[in-house]
Amino acid sequence: MTIVALRRVTLFGASGDKESVLAGLQSLGVMHLVALRPAEEADGAGAGSTTTRNALKYLLDCPVKRHQVPDDPDFDLQATVERALENRRRTRELEDTADFLRRRIADLAPWGDFHFPPLDSLAGFRLWFYEVPNYKRRHLADVTLPWQEVHRDNRNSYIAVLARDEPAADAMPVPRTHTGSVPRSALEQRLQRVGVNLDELAAEREALTRWIHLIHRHLARAEDAANLEAARHVTLDDEAVFAVQGWVPVPALEAVASFARQRGLAFLDEPVTDESDPPTLLSNDEATAGGEELVRFYQVPGYRSWDPSRVIFFSFAAFFAMILADAGYAAVLAVIIAFASPRLVRLDHGGRLRNLGYALAVFSGVYGVLVGSYFGWSPPAGSLLGALQVLDIHDFGQMMYLAVGVGLAHLLVANAIVAWHRRGRAEALAPLGWMVALVAGALLYLDVPGGGPALAAGLAGVAVFTDTRPVHRPMDLLRRAAGGLLGLTNVTKAFGDVLSYLRLFALGLASASLAVTFNQLATDAAAVFPGVGLLLHVVILVAGHALNFVLAVVSGVVHGLRLNVIEFYNWGISDEGYPFRPFATTEREPWKS
Repeated sequence: MTIVALRRVTLFGASGDKESVLAGLQSLGVMHLVALRPAEEADGAGAGSTTTRNALKYLLDCPVKRHQVPDDPDFDLQATVERALENRRRTRELEDTADFLRRRIADLAPWGDFHFPPLDSLAGFRLWFYEVPNYKRRHLADVTLPWQEVHRDNRNSYIAVLARDEPAADAMPVPRTHTGSVPRSALEQRLQRVGVNLDELAAEREALTRWIHLIHRHLARAEDAANLEAARHVTLDDEAVFAVQGWVPVPALEAVASFARQRGLAFLDEPVTDESDPPTLLSNDEATAGGEELVRFYQVPGYRSWDPSRVIFFSFAAFFAMILADAGYAAVLAVIIAFASPRLVRLDHGGRLRNLGYALAVFSGVYGVLVGSYFGWSPPAGSLLGALQVLDIHDFGQMMYLAVGVGLAHLLVANAIVAWHRRGRAEALAPLGWMVALVAGALLYLDVPGGGPALAAGLAGVAVFTDTRPVHRPMDLLRRAAGGLLGLTNVTKAFGDVLSYLRLFALGLASASLAVTFNQLATDAAAVFPGVGLLLHVVILVAGHALNFVLAVVSGVVHGLRLNVIEFYNWGISDEGYPFRPFATTEREPWKS
């Protein structure tokens, strides 16, 4: 749980060696490049890889895939990509056509299959069609034009009118219906041909899936080439020499120095300065690195801040458990993760997500045992499981104290870590003041003596040390005082943030109550309907608990993340950074400290 220290490294070499040096750095994969001149757009850079990626995604989505060809010297990437994208385009067009034809056929169904006769066969008369709602059928008695009912259903009467010109708007009770000139049988034949064409395209798409492996391999090469081309445009070039600069993790510094010695390059190593803005490289052990993925999902902390990954890993798991609030649901979650595990580990950082999922299941299981909930069933008081129950989720007072206490502890941790990272400086006293104020507020609520003076002392620390700018003239003192007063306005935010954790109690209670309700509904159904009641009992249990499980998991993820990335981040993380992106080949494993 740390932000890796970086150094600014600049390499100087002969212009003739630029290509080999950049290719070597890409293979090394430890340097985040810094532009030494305005980046130039490479002509068409990235366009090829984008179309290739679109074609690959289209083929990967094919439900049936052919055996993969591991290697083929005659494989033409460009032609295969063009065929896949053309297949996608034609498939979409034909699917739209098929949808249109189905709608037209459905619209013409009440009228039957008819062909318009030639105009001269009707002496210049034409047929005009109307769908008249049955409740307006009485108005047909007032129609003076010749008409005939073609069909009637429970909603409409389908009327054909004979007239030389289109009847006036008030001649019929409704506007006319446009049936088109193509017979229904012709539309059905066309739909059949479209279906055949779609089958042919599906077969072609399935045949193209045999090239997925080779497309993926060539895609990696194309992306590596695009990255190398981009790197060529961020170096500083002269007639005889060039320079390339980037941020390098301190543990990888020796590897870059050794690379420079082997290539005969000049090597310049500089520390981070106050003016520099290095990227953020997070380093966590794989067991808890799922928290790092959550951090990256929302906001990467600044280089000079701290890594909240491990704190968020455990706090997110705890919040999720309090919302799920059932040991039975935790067991179901563990089974789902176990089944998904083989597929997860094949994804980038999928192992981290798997570990996070197991942590959610374990925390939820422990909390479910503590509250004594097993698919909404509570164990008897004298049983072993009953002895393990120490919390009553239906005790509003107890659960509200627990939720607020958890929120208070979470914000105290955030301020404590900020104070630790500011240690040795006066500004560290501001988060310490907030810690004292938060605890004092809780003491006041509990009527514990000493809460008032402690609250005053904490807020005084906040007012004095929120703004620590040096005072050289009276205006600086006024600005510092204004900064302190502005810091005190966060009192309402602190109060609201602590109370925001009550959602843990509310959502956990909702989940537990729904589980109990579905159990009771199932029991009542079995008692009221003998025989078939057993089937209803099973259906209600399975469907009800499945619905409640999904709702609880979604709530746990959404609100568990929210409490971390909003309430916790507001107090613990002030600087936003940008991620460390090593200049590396696509298939290379990410650098780890």
